[in-house]
Amino acid sequence: MTRFTPKVAIHQLIKLGIGLSIAGLVTSCNQVKLPTEPAALNSRYTDEQPALSGNGRFVAFVSNRDGKRKLLLYDLQQRQFVDLPGLNRSDAIAENPSLSRNGRYIVYIASDQGRPEIELYDRRTRSSQVLSNGYRGWVRNPSISPDGRYIAFESGSRGQWDIEVFDRGPNIELDIPDGSTTANSRR
Repeated sequence: MTRFTPKVAIHQLIKLGIGLSIAGLVTSCNQVKLPTEPAALNSRYTDEQPALSGNGRFVAFVSNRDGKRKLLLYDLQQRQFVDLPGLNRSDAIAENPSLSRNGRYIVYIASDQGRPEIELYDRRTRSSQVLSNGYRGWVRNPSISPDGRYIAFESGSRGQWDIEVFDRGPNIELDIPDGSTTANSRR
């Protein structure tokens, strides 16, 4: 029979502490799937850089909910996350999201190999396109207009931070309120 001494008690506490630490590490390494049923917006994870759509329905933000930094979109009306296939690439970090009026378009900075690029994701076509491809200089902090045509951003092409506006052109499909015409959306 082992006699209870302070030395034995300390030894058993250390064993217990190590066991609990290992169990905690194993539990925290499991990937977390985003819930599709109604879910709370806030969590125990780091969520930052929020952007609200013009109609107030969607909020985009950067999170590390599954162990990787990625851009997420949350529907405040439905209280659930929105699937964004093709947006978060494993070889790039997405940051600084901005949403159009109805959240159809998401503009953001994607950095792969340390070079930031302005990218635009279209939720309707489920595709991304690089808007600053071949652009001379660094870019940051993009912001999309409510209709999705214009993107303002900071540019370092002249050796200082300047503001530039990129026009996607008159032939793009605008993100306009349901049921309105293009002419009405510009008022």
